[in-house]
Amino acid sequence: MNHASYVERRGQIETYFDRTAAKAWEVLTSNAPVGRIRATVRKGRDQMRNNLLSWLPEDMSGLRLLDAGCGTGALAQEAMKRGAHVVAIDLSPTLVNLARERHAQDLLADPSLSARGGRIEFLAGDMLSAEHGEFDHVVCMDSLIHYDTQDIANAFESLSKRTKHSILFTFAPHSPLLATMHAMGRLFPRTDRSPQLAPVRQSTLHVYIERAVRHHGWQPQRMQRVSSGFYTSQAWEWVKR
Repeated sequence: MNHASYVERRGQIETYFDRTAAKAWEVLTSNAPVGRIRATVRKGRDQMRNNLLSWLPEDMSGLRLLDAGCGTGALAQEAMKRGAHVVAIDLSPTLVNLARERHAQDLLADPSLSARGGRIEFLAGDMLSAEHGEFDHVVCMDSLIHYDTQDIANAFESLSKRTKHSILFTFAPHSPLLATMHAMGRLFPRTDRSPQLAPVRQSTLHVYIERAVRHHGWQPQRMQRVSSGFYTSQAWEWVKR
């Protein structure tokens, strides 16, 4: 996809997560103590991950899953336990290396984790690259929340061409509360800020995605919003009929 705003935004996100926030992200995704605000984010992310996993098959033996924006690999690990071949990709090589290290440690501690034949292939790069091949399912957990409506629809269209069954993704839902949180976030020093979220309206996003894939059998299914303190994200399941 050659959409200029996507490419520019992708560069900002890569810089932030690979350099500015890598250490903070390592702590957030561990069991280490964190402050009150980050604790709400951790709780919200755990809830969202569990929700997305509940929308995937319990037995994924022989299935390929793209974990697009895998971070430190928690969702990929759970999918692997179900037997999936997971391609776990993130823009940040630092986070991918951390995910790879954690996965190796977990396998050493408990080799039975891969009893169903699942495995994880960790990659650093663009989740939309066609070189990653075709998938049965795709999960984009909080990897599209920094993009505008058009870019999300474009990303969905790109992924839909290589996905057989379902695409699960999250977006930042437009709301007055979220707008207030974003305004508060701008009060932090610039070096501490994450790339700004791009709240979108679900009804508008629906129109954009349907316009992009209406002739290819994709239909919207379940939705679930998770709100936990400073974490707000909305999951949406699309299924190919």
